[in-house]
Amino acid sequence: MGRFLFPRWIDRARPLAGALLAIVPLYLVSVVYYGGSPRTTDVGYSPLQPVPFSHAMHAGELGMDCRYCHNTVETAAEAAIPPTATCMNCHALLGAKSDKLLPVRQSRASGGPVAWIRVHDLPDYAYFDHGAHLVAGVGCASCHGRLDKMEEVYQVETLSMGWCLDCHRNPDRHLRPQQFITDMDWTPGEDPMVLAARLKTEYNVNPSTDCSTCHR
Repeated sequence: MGRFLFPRWIDRARPLAGALLAIVPLYLVSVVYYGGSPRTTDVGYSPLQPVPFSHAMHAGELGMDCRYCHNTVETAAEAAIPPTATCMNCHALLGAKSDKLLPVRQSRASGGPVAWIRVHDLPDYAYFDHGAHLVAGVGCASCHGRLDKMEEVYQVETLSMGWCLDCHRNPDRHLRPQQFITDMDWTPGEDPMVLAARLKTEYNVNPSTDCSTCHR
């Protein structure tokens, strides 16, 4: 009687059960890894802003320099979000009564900031210094893409640790003369490798890959 505690079809189901025990965990790990990776969760991220600010118009059509609004980007770790006063330098006269600029006018009247939503937001455990990268000759487009063509800003790179390390190990293709840092249309006028070698020497570019560089 002890030999037949389970029906005979159990023996036929054992290979299928074994396959499921191997495949299902691998599938779940793959889903969690891919679903939680920066390429999936962050690339393409474009939050709805309180004011429909068009980089395509301001940086593209009007040719405004990034540093006019983000005026700390060359000297500080953070690229400052422009204060309302910066917006009103132009919009006190241009589009002063536009409904789109209502949050800006309210901000000016109340003294509180416009509730802009950060698009490129690194985790708190990762340190990034905008000023250091600009001094090294890394252009805005290398990390942020062609902002001059974006109606609404979105994240184009993963900003993951691996992505950062790839650049630190081989920064050559991201280097340009400092006067062209914010020029979205810039292309090298000579052999890119020759230019990169010269700039690395001139700007003393030797990126660290030590953990403490970003995790402080």
